[in-house]
Amino acid sequence: MNEYYLNITVVPRGKSMIVTKAAVMAGCSGGTVIGGRGISRNGLAVLLGFGEFDQDIIINLVEKDRRREVQTAIKVSCSSQKKFFGGMFSLKAQDFVKGGNIYHGETKMDLENSEEGKDKMTHELIVVIVNKDFADDVMHAARKAGAGGGTVINARGTAREEDAKFFGVQIVPEKEMLMILVDSDKKEKVLESIRNLKCISQPGSGIAFTMPATDFTVLGKSAGK
Repeated sequence: MNEYYLNITVVPRGKSMIVTKAAVMAGCSGGTVIGGRGISRNGLAVLLGFGEFDQDIIINLVEKDRRREVQTAIKVSCSSQKKFFGGMFSLKAQDFVKGGNIYHGETKMDLENSEEGKDKMTHELIVVIVNKDFADDVMHAARKAGAGGGTVINARGTAREEDAKFFGVQIVPEKEMLMILVDSDKKEKVLESIRNLKCISQPGSGIAFTMPATDFTVLGKSAGK
C-alpha cells in the first residue's frame, strides 16, 4: 500500500483555483478548500499568517510517489504571483480509511529517524481549538513565545445539549480552530505560553495538539525579485 501525505497550501481568498488546477494536472485526484482568516504580526512571510485578510486553505491527499511532482507544480503555478503570496507544507498521513480498511502509516519516531525526515522535519503544526472569539487571545500568547502568525478556521462543537447538563460543562457550539506553524525548536515554548490561558485551561474550553510538518515552502515571487 502506498504512503500518503496531506499537502496543505494557504493562499489569499479566491485564489484556490490556481493551486487546485496545478495539483490535478500533476496527478492529484482532487482536494478540499476551506475558508479561513489570517492573523499576522506584520506583512512578512510567516506561514499561516500572511496578513489580516481572508484566506483559502487547500488540502490534497497525495501519494508519496507523486508528492514532489504535485508540490513543484503548485510552486510553479504561484511563481508569478506577488511576493509572499502564500505558503505550503505537508503532513504525513499516519492512519486513514480507504476501501473499508484502516491503514496504519509510520509513527512520528519512524519519520524522524528516516533520511527524509531528518532533512525535512524543521517545523511543527500547532492546532488549537477554542470557543468562538478566543483565537486572537491564543495567537497573542503564541506570538510572545516566538510564533509569527496563524490561520483561524470557523468550526462548531458536536456535543449535545444534554451532554452539557450531564457533565456540568457549558458547551459553546461555535468554535475556532487556530493553526500555527512554528520552527520545531519553538514548539514547547509556544505550547507553554498558551497552556494556562483561561480560554483553554478550563474543562471543556479547548484543546491543543501538534503534528510534525515537512516541506515548508513560501509561494510567490522569490525574495530577490
